[in-house]
Amino acid sequence: MVRVGFHNSHEQVHPSALLAATQLAEQRGFDAAMCSDHWAPWQSTQGHSGFAWTWLGSALATTRLPFGVVNAPGQRYHPAIIAQAAATLAAMYPGRFWVALGSGENMNEHITGDGWLPKPVRDARLVECVEVIRALLDGEEVTHDGLVKVDRAKLWTLPDVKPLLIGPAVTVATAANHARWADGLVTVNQPDDKLRRVIDAYRDAGGRGEISLQVHVSYAPTDAEALRLAREQWAGNAIGPPVAWDLDTPEAFDQIADKVSDDLLRGSVLVEHDPQRLADRLVALAELGFDAVYLHQIATDVVPSDEKHPDATDAATRPSSSLEAFVDLAAEHLIPALKAVGA
Repeated sequence: MVRVGFHNSHEQVHPSALLAATQLAEQRGFDAAMCSDHWAPWQSTQGHSGFAWTWLGSALATTRLPFGVVNAPGQRYHPAIIAQAAATLAAMYPGRFWVALGSGENMNEHITGDGWLPKPVRDARLVECVEVIRALLDGEEVTHDGLVKVDRAKLWTLPDVKPLLIGPAVTVATAANHARWADGLVTVNQPDDKLRRVIDAYRDAGGRGEISLQVHVSYAPTDAEALRLAREQWAGNAIGPPVAWDLDTPEAFDQIADKVSDDLLRGSVLVEHDPQRLADRLVALAELGFDAVYLHQIATDVVPSDEKHPDATDAATRPSSSLEAFVDLAAEHLIPALKAVGA
């Protein structure tokens, strides 16, 4: 049956509140979890961006869920560092950790001061990074001189169960390219015909392993409120690639958010206020051929910094009321429906 995962958006929620939400999600029946790995939020309205790798240690230690993270080696992260980080988590929590390796977004990578490379060059650099990471996880000493450089690197702590290296893909071309090296594929919700092409491109190119789907959801009591929250939190990112790959700051995403139509936004986010209809829409997506579905509730309790209440620190240690309500909704309506779908 399809596994149901909980996605943690570090761009939107304080890391302590995210940890509490994940712990609650496990108690309510979620099977797995994953998180983003960003330097900055997609929009200034999101307001956070905790360090994923620090958080993952706490999340793996305080739950029994398997976890994944979407990462971009090659610029902000040297591939040897990612290999070491992944190896340590996999050694401590055998069989519970995977990492999806992508070519990145300028918003996160420009902080190094290096130029933003064209997509074909970034893709070639990613393949080099994957080769370096795999060799290190295999216990080899690695020296490499290419788009990334490595000098006599060797991992001294190796996991008994190596972490899966997953390919994250939004486009058909990227899905086909990842089939050369990936242990599985993860993508995001898009129109059904686009998702079918992404799945087919990966499988037709010989792609192995499971295929997972991350679904952005904006659930609220009314359609108008759900759409308002989706626009506030996700309109900039709804523009998609290649624009989303190349913009360099949250403020740049803010500037394009108003230009995103409601139809385009609804194509990127499941905007919904009816639990049964949301469950039906998620089941239809899962039935396209996914082994796991990770739910990302983008409607969060974002409080502007000048309006934070005195007990804001205490509140950060609890899941936001929106996330808590969504986890309860998922437990009652979404998880049972999705688990009835054959993977």
